[in-house]
Amino acid sequence: FFVGLFVLVAGLIETGVIATLAEKATDLTGGDVAATSMLILWMSAIASAFIDNIPFVATMIPMIQDMGSLGISNLEPIWWSLALGACLGGNGSLIGASANLIVAGMAAKEGYPIKFAQFLKLGFPMMLLSIVLASAYVYLRYLM
Repeated sequence: FFVGLFVLVAGLIETGVIATLAEKATDLTGGDVAATSMLILWMSAIASAFIDNIPFVATMIPMIQDMGSLGISNLEPIWWSLALGACLGGNGSLIGASANLIVAGMAAKEGYPIKFAQFLKLGFPMMLLSIVLASAYVYLRYLM
C-alpha cells in the first residue's frame, strides 16, 4: 500500500500536477498566509471525511513545500492547518478514519449496527464544529 502510495505521489510530482495545484492554491489566496492556512485546513477536513487521510496528507506535503518556493515565507500555520484538518476531518464520516470503521464493526458484531447516514448525521456537524475551533486556534496562535 505505502509503496504504491509513494509511487503515485512521485508520479504526481514528476508530471507537475502537485506544482500546478500549489500554484493554483497560491493564486487563489494571493499568497496570503492566513487565507492559505484556512484553505488547507478546510479542504483537508472535507476531503479527509470521505477519503483516508494518509494518501491525502502524502499528496499535500509536496504541495505545501512547493508553496514555500512560490513565495509563502511562513509555512508553519499551513503545516498545522494540514495536520488539524486531516486529523479532525476523519471524524466527519464512517469511512473518514480507520478507527470509525473498527468501532462500527465491533458495534455490529454486538448487535448495534451503525449505518453510514446515521454516523454522518452526528459526525459531520461535530467535525464542522471542531474545524471551526481549529480555525480559531490557528488564527489566534499563528496569524494574529
